[in-house]
Amino acid sequence: MTSLVVPPELHHSHRDVTGGWLRPATFGVMDGLVSNFALVAGIVGGGGTGPAVLLAGFAGLVAGACSMATGEYTSVSSQTELMRAEIAIERRELERNPEEELRELTLVYEAKGLRPELAAEVARELHRRPEVAWRVHVREELGVDPDDLPSPWTAAASSFLAFALGALIPLVPFLFGETSLVPALIASAVALAVTGGLVARLTARPMWLGGGRQLLLGGLSAAVTYAIGLLVGVGIS
Repeated sequence: MTSLVVPPELHHSHRDVTGGWLRPATFGVMDGLVSNFALVAGIVGGGGTGPAVLLAGFAGLVAGACSMATGEYTSVSSQTELMRAEIAIERRELERNPEEELRELTLVYEAKGLRPELAAEVARELHRRPEVAWRVHVREELGVDPDDLPSPWTAAASSFLAFALGALIPLVPFLFGETSLVPALIASAVALAVTGGLVARLTARPMWLGGGRQLLLGGLSAAVTYAIGLLVGVGIS
């Protein structure tokens, strides 16, 4: 009787936490939403009307999105270039001092709890293939995956689109002719709570905590700029 080979059961899966998209996308939405709502609040507090609010809001959207994309591209590019330089150093060391690198990897596995004999055997086996050896050294010593370095273009695009999306939300009521800050306040508050909650869920935290935190921080930012706009508007009127 032929026995069937049953594949191992998978009890869980992991989310993609690499690639350089999560942080700029999350930060972009929040930054766009908070900064542009705060800008709109300041303009309204200073006595600005619908056209002035839209002009300032769209200027803030474009400027902020471009600034975020440029900053993320430069930041991630610099980080990736540094990683590649360190990887190149590790590869050269493996070519010049293979025995020393072998001993170093053995000590790494000993520190992880392997017996010295087993650690040495594992290290020797890995060193038989140079393309495997340098990748293992990079992961163990630098703590990065050389085959999955963050992309600056992904970070820049994610940041640009996310910021623009967040910054557009406070402007939507004014696009439909609203002149009061209240509809923009409600739309921004809902968006802050929802996006904060979704991010919290993605990072395995309570949704109410993430949503409440973002709502509080965004509200404080808008209150400060509204008060400044009100004071400046009164002072120059």
